[in-house]
Amino acid sequence: MNNLWQAFFISLIITALLGPLLIPLLKRLKFGQNIRSDGPSRHLQKAGTPTMGGVMFLAGTAVSGLILSRGLSDGIIVLIVIVGFGLIGFIDDYLKVVLKRSLGLRAREKLLWQILLAAGLAYWVVYGMGRGTEIVLPFSGFFTSGGIQLDLGWWPFMAFTLVVVVGAANAVNLTDGLDGLAAGVSMITALALMMIALLVHKEGVAVSMAALSGGCLGFLFFNRHPASVFMGDTGSLAIGGGLGAAAVITRSELFFVIIGGVFVLETLSVIIQVISFQTTGRRLFRMSPLHHHFELGGWSENRVVLTFWASTLILAVIGLAGYYGVY
Repeated sequence: MNNLWQAFFISLIITALLGPLLIPLLKRLKFGQNIRSDGPSRHLQKAGTPTMGGVMFLAGTAVSGLILSRGLSDGIIVLIVIVGFGLIGFIDDYLKVVLKRSLGLRAREKLLWQILLAAGLAYWVVYGMGRGTEIVLPFSGFFTSGGIQLDLGWWPFMAFTLVVVVGAANAVNLTDGLDGLAAGVSMITALALMMIALLVHKEGVAVSMAALSGGCLGFLFFNRHPASVFMGDTGSLAIGGGLGAAAVITRSELFFVIIGGVFVLETLSVIIQVISFQTTGRRLFRMSPLHHHFELGGWSENRVVLTFWASTLILAVIGLAGYYGVY
């Protein structure tokens, strides 16, 4: 437990100290956020707010995790995935913000690198760590001692891992649309996955999740409303990739779907909106992702963010309860 507290606070302190150094630099370099013209009108005033701030907590998480994950290979693997996805996001942000290429990395390029990282994770956890290809059904411990595990076999497990990790990375990216929203939801989710990692004796994963949650809290000092910096794809892809990797290593993928329910709903709102508009010409939501639907319904930005944080806390408790009798 001492390692977890140390990982949390080292990451938090590094992130908090980097803020006053990095944010003015991003402003001087004019690394400002572009705001979608079709979004809520009050967001237009955020144009020019420095982005790529995910570098702050990415550094805090990586340094803290490396210091305290020595000898814990599972933690190092999670950190590699975090940094790898963060690098993809950084390149994308750099192309969009610095080189003014409006779409950044091409979608297929970004997806290809994400798939390669997730596939490497799947191969390593099965053949390098001996994790196996089983997944655990939440709440099954209430009915069967030890819970119910389904062995997917290698190729279905590979595909499942790709969906979990790549899906998580892009789900966090979609959620990152309001000040403090993605960072707060991610902090709570990471803490829940930390507790799961402790339950299944994956101390390295627990350390990496403690570091990630501390970094997210440190980032919230600057990203809460009104935000002085945004995380960009650098931060959102790193967070999502790391959360997905932790879920895969701890065999908690289906629990992660519950705990990260806000991410799931944000993603589903986009998918449903696109399908509905293309098939019927109608939009089911005022705007997607889901947080914009509530904004356009008259909710303040703070009300949406606090509601989504509270919902994540409730979902985390439900997800952890699903572990009863499993281990």
